[in-house]
Amino acid sequence: MSHRHTTKIFVGYDSREDIAWEVCRHSLLRHSSNDLSVIPLRQNALRELGLYTRPIDAGSSTEFSITRFLTPYLAAQGGWAVFCDCDFLFTVDIAQVFAGLDRSKAVYCVQHDYVPAHAIKMDGQQQAAYPRKNWSSFMIFNCDHPDVRALTPAVVNSASPAFLHRFEWVRDDNAIGALDLDWNFLVGEYRKPEKTPRVLHYTVGGPWFEDWRDCDYADLWLHERDLLMQSLNRPALKVA
Repeated sequence: MSHRHTTKIFVGYDSREDIAWEVCRHSLLRHSSNDLSVIPLRQNALRELGLYTRPIDAGSSTEFSITRFLTPYLAAQGGWAVFCDCDFLFTVDIAQVFAGLDRSKAVYCVQHDYVPAHAIKMDGQQQAAYPRKNWSSFMIFNCDHPDVRALTPAVVNSASPAFLHRFEWVRDDNAIGALDLDWNFLVGEYRKPEKTPRVLHYTVGGPWFEDWRDCDYADLWLHERDLLMQSLNRPALKVA
């Protein structure tokens, strides 16, 4: 019997956006043709396990601002492991993203080069502009690469946010692979294309916030939420 490899997807979890995590997870599983393990990165749980020991940073825009970099360690396997923010919606099978990846690369991401169009984020927080902004919101780690293996909890707990988010832990910039833009399409930052992107990222605000109910692709997110709710309300099957 052949062993089926389970792809591990780690999703940033923020207690203020529980519904975003639930809908993101539902979209991943609904489109998937392979076995997926979709795991929330809950800061409290990581602290209890002693894996995350940084002081609480009131300036962080999310609870998973730094914990995302524990992904390869938590995956505890070779091959590829994925991280994405919770404000993502997948419209295709994530298996497609692995086609043609180069195993000499340490990490893949969409290499955004933009100036934020909005000064204030969804929950009233100031929008910061910095080099390689949003690169770390969707990362495919090569867990066999030495630079990724070196990204231990000790490093994640001690390195500066800039060192982590700007991919300074990758020693050679050529080891940062580039994904097509629509694997991390920034809703509200980029002009809406004719074809629906493969991955929608509601980075400045999604329909779960009252002020962003009419954002681009709000209908797709709300449809996914409705499918999730229907699945949760489905009556239990009777046992014969």
